[in-house]
Amino acid sequence: MDRLSVEATSTRGVRTALAQLARLTDQALRELWQRAGFKATYALLAVGGYGRGELFPFSDVDVLVLMPDGMKPEQDEPLKARLETFIGWCWDVGLEIGSSVRTTAECLAEASKDVTVQTSLLEARLIRGNKPLFNQLEHALAEAMDPKAFFVAKMLEMRQRHIKFENTPYSLEPNCKESPGGLRDLQIILWVAKAAGLGNSWDDLARKGLATPLEARQIKANEALLSQIRARLHLLAGRREDRLVFDLQTAVAESFGFKAHTPPMVVPTGDGPNHAPTPSTAKGVRRASEVLMKRYYWAAKAVTQLNQILLLNIEEWLANDDIGVDRRRPLNERFFDKAGMLEVAHDDLYIQQPHAILETFLIYQTTLGIKGLSARTLRALFNARPVMNAAFRADPANRTMFLRILQEPEGITHALRLMNQTSVLGRYLWVFRNIVGQMQHDLFHVYTVDQHILMVVRNMRRFFIADYSHEYPFCSQLAAGWDKPWILYIAALFHDIAKGRGGDHSELGAHDVRVFCRQHGIAKEDTRLIEFLVSEHLTMSRMAQKEDLSDPDVINAFAKRVGNERYLTALYLLTVADIRGTSPKVWNAWKGKLLEDLYRYTLRALGGRAPDPLALIESRKREAMAIMALHAMPHEAHKALWDRLDVSYFMRHQADEIAWHTRALSRELAQKGLARAKTAAEPSASEAGEATRVELDRCIVKARMSPAGEGLQVVVYAPDQTDLFARICGYFDESDFSILDARVHTTRDGHALDTFQIVAPNLADHYRELTGMVENRLAQTIDARGPLPPPTMGRVSRRVKSFPVTPRVDLQPDDKGQRWLLSISASDRNGLLYCVSRVLAQYELSVELAKITTLGERVEDTLLISGPQLQVNKRQLEFGTELLKTLKG
Repeated sequence: MDRLSVEATSTRGVRTALAQLARLTDQALRELWQRAGFKATYALLAVGGYGRGELFPFSDVDVLVLMPDGMKPEQDEPLKARLETFIGWCWDVGLEIGSSVRTTAECLAEASKDVTVQTSLLEARLIRGNKPLFNQLEHALAEAMDPKAFFVAKMLEMRQRHIKFENTPYSLEPNCKESPGGLRDLQIILWVAKAAGLGNSWDDLARKGLATPLEARQIKANEALLSQIRARLHLLAGRREDRLVFDLQTAVAESFGFKAHTPPMVVPTGDGPNHAPTPSTAKGVRRASEVLMKRYYWAAKAVTQLNQILLLNIEEWLANDDIGVDRRRPLNERFFDKAGMLEVAHDDLYIQQPHAILETFLIYQTTLGIKGLSARTLRALFNARPVMNAAFRADPANRTMFLRILQEPEGITHALRLMNQTSVLGRYLWVFRNIVGQMQHDLFHVYTVDQHILMVVRNMRRFFIADYSHEYPFCSQLAAGWDKPWILYIAALFHDIAKGRGGDHSELGAHDVRVFCRQHGIAKEDTRLIEFLVSEHLTMSRMAQKEDLSDPDVINAFAKRVGNERYLTALYLLTVADIRGTSPKVWNAWKGKLLEDLYRYTLRALGGRAPDPLALIESRKREAMAIMALHAMPHEAHKALWDRLDVSYFMRHQADEIAWHTRALSRELAQKGLARAKTAAEPSASEAGEATRVELDRCIVKARMSPAGEGLQVVVYAPDQTDLFARICGYFDESDFSILDARVHTTRDGHALDTFQIVAPNLADHYRELTGMVENRLAQTIDARGPLPPPTMGRVSRRVKSFPVTPRVDLQPDDKGQRWLLSISASDRNGLLYCVSRVLAQYELSVELAKITTLGERVEDTLLISGPQLQVNKRQLEFGTELLKTLKG
């Protein structure tokens, strides 16, 4: 193993090292085979990857014991004992053996039923034993092989595998063997080529004309790089590990010699690492793992392109029964429709007419029936990369063509994705090239920057497509009235384009898009809007998830920032598309409601329709009364609760919530008030104010399905206590609920009226059971009082361990200095909010508003708190120190 590690220190040496390990394994198996005393009529074969004559450090050693037809090894007890002894010896010497015992007939029967077995036998190689028997098997397999059927089966297998990995090579923890663009995509080319009799190597394919000499060199270099990464993964993990998991990325990068401040290693892989933009150093420092992953993504991208070219060529070769028959339909003088694939008229079209490069994607986008690019077109694009230079980017005709692609009514997402897959997008839009394969270490993006951007463009595009209006009806409604969708597509294309350079990517991106608009002749008014969207694309999300939307000052400040309804609508659509494009786990219905609320409040403020607070409160009360009337509540039944509520309650709660709280609480409050009135004597004037106080002997907890459409909404009414918020958080944490939002209100008679938005796994399947459980058990937890239970140390995920977030605590007073805005940023873990709430209880601090934002595995929480301790500088400092200690765990 040490010898392999030394020999695999260069890309050139990895193939030699893997072949040497296979030879050493061959030698060990021959000796064990001979010691086991097998008859000369048997044969020991290497199959699968081992059969190719290469072996990775911890890969399985797959072998086949081949026997003549007519033998029944399961009935031969001495043979069974000898096989068990042989396999046991293999394990004893450290070989992870995978074995099968079959006759020639059995091999053929299994291969006819299972394409995986057929593929494994396709690579069979004799190690020791009966050579004529092995030759007989090879001949029989070749006779039984149907190259066309084998090709179809392997294509289906590849598509299923790609779907498993979400059809992208750009996952943040890719499998360098199985992911799209991995080693398996190269192996499948050789399998179908061998089945078709086209050869066993890349040089064979080049000699047959299915690959150019340049493509063969590109494939060899990328294959060697991926093999080297996989070998290093095995050695560093000490086991079979094909995934570039976060835990190992830094170690693998350092084994290559990558460092944060040094230029990356040059690997000759064509349109890959050799031509990838060099990461900036002093200004935008990149981790060693980031340099490695960029190299990997460029290699995987090149493999994806070459895989498509060669497989299309092999498919065409297999289907070429009518040689000389031209089945192409001309589209214009430069392009043909060849069975639904767009084909160039001649191989050097792009060299002779560079304008045709972008025209390719416009025709693909606009021509009915074209579903992809032919192998000839893909190869022509691959070879035309040197043409796509600075002069190409500055050509007015190309700029006009690119803008036309963005302004077409259909096919924009497909065209941009295909442009990225063929490396055209990054070569035309040079700033985009910088973020191809760029990782994001913020723990909530699950895609590289380029894939995230294309996902956001896709999301934006769907707002304008009627077939997707059911996904986000409000966004689709706004999009239906928007006159220039291409403005939003450009903003989506540039919103994160400056990531990884250092500095504020919003400001840098705004500069980039301003240059783009000037170069492409976009009107100044449209340019200002696009630049605004790029520079402010994070603002609306931050406001919705961190600010108190019931505060008119917050709404008015945001309205002033956006300026008008057009800018507000555009920013809202971009924000929704952006959040949805980070990860399937980040978006939820509650975030959607917050954003929609912010949009509607701001729209009203922009239209000069913002009523004064008292008028707003009266409006909400009337609406709540109307809702309660539908539930046949008695006249003035609401007074038992409303008489105890002040203005701030009605400002922070919507009419639907007010009506629900009233229905849930009023009857019990009225009964308690009536009982107290019957037992009270004529009160004195000093006791009159006290008579309205209703002490509960137990708390009230009610839950319902959240109006936001996801999770539960829970209301708690209980005598106020300093640790109440912590006690509630402790229960939710113990019960595996996640808190999305909390609004805390203290009534005039000293009771807490707290409302929580919570979610839980499988909530939709067990809604009724969970509702009842929360109402009963949370009430019991609160009524039990007693000391708070100690927090449990939640398990930290692998991603958090690899990319920890530095805990941050920010405490700012409001204008009057009576309440404080506490902002917390930290790596997420189970029980974190409960730990924070325990610290608040320890310092006797009251929570009035809590916005809980979980971004993947990072939390960004905002709490509005108050308490006399914060008025003392020393205690304030102690509180901040204790909170930081808690966040660090």
